[in-house]
Amino acid sequence: MPAKAGKKLLSALFWLIVWQGLSLLVNNKIVIVGPYETALALFRLIPTGEFWAEVGASTLRITVGFLSGAAAGITLAALAYRSKTARELFAPLVGAMKAVPVASFVVLALIWFGSSLIGFFVSLVVTLPILYVNTLEGLLATDRKLIELAEVYSMRFSARVRGIFFPQLFPYLRGALGLGVGTAWKAGIAAEVIGQPLGTLGNELYRAKIYLETDKVLAVTVAAVTLSWAIGKLAVRAFSRLERGRER
Repeated sequence: MPAKAGKKLLSALFWLIVWQGLSLLVNNKIVIVGPYETALALFRLIPTGEFWAEVGASTLRITVGFLSGAAAGITLAALAYRSKTARELFAPLVGAMKAVPVASFVVLALIWFGSSLIGFFVSLVVTLPILYVNTLEGLLATDRKLIELAEVYSMRFSARVRGIFFPQLFPYLRGALGLGVGTAWKAGIAAEVIGQPLGTLGNELYRAKIYLETDKVLAVTVAAVTLSWAIGKLAVRAFSRLERGRER
């Protein structure tokens, strides 16, 4: 086992022991349960079709919301880079998206769309400013001399994008994708807990809270975190593969 992986494993084991010790110290299954009880609750959920339907519903809505927010953020950043007027026009909108609490967006989504689209809408709203800011920073950091050189040699727009802008943007977008996926999942699940769309992980969390099933609350949380981590890894890996393909 590589040393780095070994250190991560030991670190995770340490916190699992701390978690279990805290559970034994408190000795109240409503207040906190340990990793063993959480794992048992998760294993009881995994074989059920209802749980997988909830996983599918939440994953679809949050992922589509994330992708839509990412596409919108990158597009608006490209427009802002091209036009200072557009940049000034978008600044209040992006600032509001970053500052307004998720709960406010949930209430607005309930008024506008009902509960079914809450996960999608909130994931889009929290993802857009992350991709906008990172994309715009990457574009503004592009070497002006290279751009001027491309203009002198009348380089085609597609060639400029591939040869100048993409290499500059890749590091910014890679980090933004990882952050965006995690933020979209946290906000999306929180929105589902508040808005209560049926057949979602957020609704499962809420019902577990109502019945004081702390083990199920933590089990669903572990499932959501695992999904967020896996999808984030897939997104970054796919983007890195695109970057390597460009370099070949």
